[in-house]
Amino acid sequence: MRFLPIALALISTMATAELRPTDVEHVKIYAEKMSFGGWPANHGMWIWDNEIVVGFAVGDYKDLGPERHAIDRDTPERHYLGRSKDGGHTWEVIDPALNGDLIPEGGFLHGVERTDVKALEAVVNTTPINFAHPDFALTLRTTDINAGSSRIFYSYDRGLSWEGPFLLPNFGAPGTAARTDYVVNSKDDCHAFITVAKANGQEGRVICIRTRDGGLTWTKEGDIGPEPKGFKIMPATVRIADNELYTIVRSRGAVKRWQDAYRSVDDGKTWTFAGMPVEDAGKGNPAALIKLEDGRLCMTYGYRAEPYSIRAKLSDDNGATWSDDIVLRDDGANRDIGYTRMVQRPDGKVVVTYYINEPEFGPERYIGATIFDPDSVKKF
Repeated sequence: MRFLPIALALISTMATAELRPTDVEHVKIYAEKMSFGGWPANHGMWIWDNEIVVGFAVGDYKDLGPERHAIDRDTPERHYLGRSKDGGHTWEVIDPALNGDLIPEGGFLHGVERTDVKALEAVVNTTPINFAHPDFALTLRTTDINAGSSRIFYSYDRGLSWEGPFLLPNFGAPGTAARTDYVVNSKDDCHAFITVAKANGQEGRVICIRTRDGGLTWTKEGDIGPEPKGFKIMPATVRIADNELYTIVRSRGAVKRWQDAYRSVDDGKTWTFAGMPVEDAGKGNPAALIKLEDGRLCMTYGYRAEPYSIRAKLSDDNGATWSDDIVLRDDGANRDIGYTRMVQRPDGKVVVTYYINEPEFGPERYIGATIFDPDSVKKF
């Protein structure tokens, strides 16, 4: 009996063991007092060798209570780009409205209508897009998260200037709410994966769309899963093989928040359920997803429950199974964090961007980046 406390201690240690990278660095991209930086997942992230660009939103800080974003809804929201030329260690913040008028959501800020904020008028695209351009970037945006309209912008100079906005059709839905998720197939051919409104006009469900003529026309390829009772939104997609695609979608029920995966083996026409990579995401968060150079899949997300954290998972079987959570950082001050984006550098390290607030900085949300080596993950 005298060995029982030791045995219990061992069980307790095993229960609290967690995965963390030993090679990890945290940096700030945009961090300003009395400002709110947020939501890289809505905008996009792109890489050319060690040059990285990420989009995000900025508003004025205002405490609206624990259940709402701490952003002043009576002042305009601005959309900025962060650019790093050294693989994510240092960043310059750029206002693209000064260079291409990449401005955001129509007269809405997070579903709240504003009469004094107007987006550029979206038009039908009449010039084919070269999706294979070496300095190409594409972003998809929406006017409203429920039943708005969606538009695209594109750049041939690594985000220095942008063409657009060009209107996307509604694909038979009451409205669309696109965020940036696409897979380039060739110069003229590109898949995109967007949220559309459910039949009742509420958010949302996910569909796969495709252009084969450089973005002059887009067709709906297939529904990604049935219409949910809650919502399934904000896909993150990679190509597994010539005709195989894999996506992770943010899912919400009456109480639970999680992430589902779907797989298509006919290039996006039909999709089958492929498991639940994250069974509990706290109050809910979208995933970011990339395929690493060694063939593994890597996903990241914000965990919106204590300990508020930025987490990753790895899969070495194309998403059939996933590792336990890898804790990249767990110093968030509250649940309003996450919306990750990520890219892999030529040296194999992964750069993850997100928004977060932590006690040492203050109550404001800032845009941060974590650089980690996926081969350095150990159990602690």
